[in-house]
Amino acid sequence: EQISTAGTEASGTGNMKLALNGALTIGTDDGANIEIRQNVGDENIFIFGLKTAEVEARRRAGYRPAEVVAQDPTLRSVLDAIGGGMFSPDEPGRYRGLVDTLLNVDHYLLLADYADYVATQGRVDALYRRPQDWAAQAIANVAGMGPFSADRTIAQYAREI
Repeated sequence: EQISTAGTEASGTGNMKLALNGALTIGTDDGANIEIRQNVGDENIFIFGLKTAEVEARRRAGYRPAEVVAQDPTLRSVLDAIGGGMFSPDEPGRYRGLVDTLLNVDHYLLLADYADYVATQGRVDALYRRPQDWAAQAIANVAGMGPFSADRTIAQYAREI
């Protein structure tokens, strides 16, 4: 997974190394994921969430994360579980601040991408249940990632730098 808000240019070159070895990426259309997608094809990567222009438009329109939560009962239950101490029973208020920040600020629009993330994970799960298709996509990742090999990169650095 390489999850960053579109337009923030969080690189994720680690994902390139994983894809070189056949890993299938799930992530936002940002940073290295854009380059991976361009080289392995849309059908061999799992992209979810808002695109850069959509992030900008959502912010300009006055993004209100609490409204996103109000429209998604599943997301509401997830945040209630986190903020209510389900995952920190010895310290029930431990993540309350995190949840409050998401509900009021959510600078990275995590809540806006949540439903698409869950749906995309469903697509990942469905593919994983078809081992031959999963293997074919893994092989396509290896084949498509040639432009990111160390040999090519070092040769380019030598020429340009």
